[in-house]
Amino acid sequence: MSEETEVTEKKSRSFKLEKSSRVSILFAVLCLLLAATCVGYAILLMVDYDYAITLLRVYSDSQIGRVLIGGFNDFLAQIKLNFIDKDRWTYLVKGLLVTFEVTFFATLIGIALGVIVAMIRSSHDKLEEELRPGFGKVLFDLIDNICRIYLTVIRGTPTVVQLMIAYFIIFAASNNKILIAILAFGINSGAYVAEIIRSGIMSVDPGQTEAGRSLGFNYIQTMFYIVIPQAFKTVLPALANEFIVLIKETSVSGYVGLQDLTKGGDIIRSQTYSAFLPLIVVAAVYLVIVLFFTKLVSLLEGRLRNSER
Repeated sequence: MSEETEVTEKKSRSFKLEKSSRVSILFAVLCLLLAATCVGYAILLMVDYDYAITLLRVYSDSQIGRVLIGGFNDFLAQIKLNFIDKDRWTYLVKGLLVTFEVTFFATLIGIALGVIVAMIRSSHDKLEEELRPGFGKVLFDLIDNICRIYLTVIRGTPTVVQLMIAYFIIFAASNNKILIAILAFGINSGAYVAEIIRSGIMSVDPGQTEAGRSLGFNYIQTMFYIVIPQAFKTVLPALANEFIVLIKETSVSGYVGLQDLTKGGDIIRSQTYSAFLPLIVVAAVYLVIVLFFTKLVSLLEGRLRNSER
């Protein structure tokens, strides 16, 4: 690549960054102007109420004012239609509770399953050369291969397909949709948690295992009391991020008729034939939840860094 081409590409990237910065600054200025206008009008209401009302009436009688007020009234009418009429907001509240219920218990199953699979996989990698040939080694290899197949299948197929297989095939005789969703998402999460924890176990200094064995612990006790706690401290932020990802993945529960948050918004849309507000509100709720837990994860990472110092 010639120098002129590199210079041209750098200028193009610089222009794009400058353009993005200008848009961000313009948006921030508009937000500040809007906030300043609201604060100024609130102050005017307190200082001279009659003049403030008169000013509002004059503005509302103008063409721009009528357009804005008409749009605002339409927006209020849409809110009333989608959420207030027939208490449709309850679909979102009930769906949010179901989302949290499925996510919480699926996370517990995922962590428990992930720890077991991670211990088997990491132990096989560490002890493969030390094990003597025999029935024990064959059994250990068989269990390790089963874990490998589990990780490959679960991580290699879509979550929604796994959920539908669990509902329509494996648990076809059951009508407990929440339990089926918990098991499906828990098994799915366990595959990712297993690799996260296995990486944490492999990062622990081998001297820790030797120290545990020198204290009289067997291999299982050493893993539970010494290695696993240290590995958890290392991978805790990654596990928290897996929890956040799982919250968003549960949005496909509607494929099996489970009324989660996303399905609640879809029910409102089917009744009002208005797609914008229900779906936007559902997206906003997910965004607020993700931002909240992301902030908690960042605080957790800060605490862990401070504790290491």
